[in-house]
Amino acid sequence: MKNAETKKMREEIKKHLTEGIIPFWKGMRDDEFGGYYGFLDYDLNLDKKAEKGCILNSRITWFFSNAYTLLKDESLLEEAKHGYDFLKDHCLDKEYGGIYWSLNYDGTPKDTTKHTYNQAFCIYALSSYYEASGDAEALELAKKLFTLIETTCMDEVGYLEAFTRDFKPESNEKLSENGVLADKTMNTLLHVFEAYTELYRVSGDEKVRRRLLWIMDVFAEKVYNPKLHRQEVFFDKHYNTILNLHSYGHDIETAWLIDRGCKVLDDPELTQKMYAITRDLTAQIYKVAFDGHSLANECDRGVVNVHRVWWVQAETVIGFLNGYKKEPEKTEYLEAAEKEWAFIRDHVIDKRPGSEWFWEVDPEGNPYPDRPIVEPWKCPYHNGRMCMEVLKRTSGER
Repeated sequence: MKNAETKKMREEIKKHLTEGIIPFWKGMRDDEFGGYYGFLDYDLNLDKKAEKGCILNSRITWFFSNAYTLLKDESLLEEAKHGYDFLKDHCLDKEYGGIYWSLNYDGTPKDTTKHTYNQAFCIYALSSYYEASGDAEALELAKKLFTLIETTCMDEVGYLEAFTRDFKPESNEKLSENGVLADKTMNTLLHVFEAYTELYRVSGDEKVRRRLLWIMDVFAEKVYNPKLHRQEVFFDKHYNTILNLHSYGHDIETAWLIDRGCKVLDDPELTQKMYAITRDLTAQIYKVAFDGHSLANECDRGVVNVHRVWWVQAETVIGFLNGYKKEPEKTEYLEAAEKEWAFIRDHVIDKRPGSEWFWEVDPEGNPYPDRPIVEPWKCPYHNGRMCMEVLKRTSGER
């Protein structure tokens, strides 16, 4: 039964990736001004003059690079190169270095904020594009951004968040939510870790390895809360938590991303230490946030937000599949991944021609019609990655 269900899930997901997500994002390509269009509203009206988020374009470049590496379809490498050229020629600040926050539709700078999170996503994209294409220039750019983060975007205890164009610190509205203004965030730390994992995997650079080991310690000692079986989310500059918030989606995402980092680093002692944490995070999310078919968003000061957000659902599939692979006796995790996919398939994927996934739906699967289909944060990174991870993890490759 389980094998048949997993096989069915794999087949459905491969079809959705190749016939749904990939064609949709190919259709968002801007051949006039470069990169990919930045906004498609709920009613599927495309705004060709909307701002182009640099995170959006990094994530699209990452997606097409990885899709090519997995599927070996040359058209995907061509899309990845289109994204890479836009990152290199427009998103990268030639004067001060680093990646802008966003551009106008024509590729000129719009929001010149430099955010550590944004630098990390470009490293993620460049590393994957280097793996797909073999273009050494992409790897050099990724290493330059790594050096920039390490020399400019840190203090003595961790990674800082937002900066002006010329890298003077500024307040972190962009990655602060829930009514607080954070000096440091779990989210930025996680995605620096994710980017460095890819950079180390494709480069073997010892400096990157050392920083990955250091970030693991920060997660274990400052971010992970063993008493509450969760990560803290928003911090002051000394890594004191400033809000009672449990981000369900980030915890299930962190669990598998840290496990992936452990595999890339291949350090048995570290793996044992971090697996104890990631097992705990996965078990707690299964216990408090999964209702048998889908995952709630977060719990803010004791109040649960029950919206089913697209990226949270996608990470849930990978997170529980990862948990099952690590602890095969926990067949409930495999079943949770399969049930979550069924919820996505039936409710989160928008069946209208020319669309992709809804931003969010209610627990019964009804979409919220005030949320766009594409905007600076809404991209193929989470759902495309879910598809690719499922295909890899159910093929016996790893």
